[in-house]
Amino acid sequence: MLPEEVTKFIGVNTGVSVFEVEKEPIKRFADSIDDPNPLYWDEEYAKKSRYGSIIAPPGFISIPWNARAKGGEPSPDPRTELRAALRKVGYVNPGGIDAGIEYEFFNPVRAGDTITASSAIKDIFEREGKTGKMSFTINETTYTNQNGDLVAKARSTFIQR
Repeated sequence: MLPEEVTKFIGVNTGVSVFEVEKEPIKRFADSIDDPNPLYWDEEYAKKSRYGSIIAPPGFISIPWNARAKGGEPSPDPRTELRAALRKVGYVNPGGIDAGIEYEFFNPVRAGDTITASSAIKDIFEREGKTGKMSFTINETTYTNQNGDLVAKARSTFIQR
């Protein structure tokens, strides 16, 4: 059972990013994953589709270059404090292990959209493994467009030993 100094981080927001979705990065991303779907790169084809414009492939919204926030001052990341609290209670791996990410997609992301990505720590729990105890931190990022429509959710898991 993790102490309150660790579990107090459950529900804490870890940041908000806002980014513009542009046509060229969509095309480069589709090319990088070798996806020839014309909805991602052919403007004329996409205009005639039910989407009316180029859309982004699933997963595009989570690429690192989209994580840049527009303006504002950088704020402290509560995950840094969480890692310190975990070290204090005996978890010594400061970076942890990336144990994967799950996505749910709800609406297409279109070129020209403004996406807001809002992240929070959803859960922290402890399990006993063959080699000792491990803590699991579940982060959730919710992506909405400029109309407030939910476009995707991502849940990532980090393990510390």
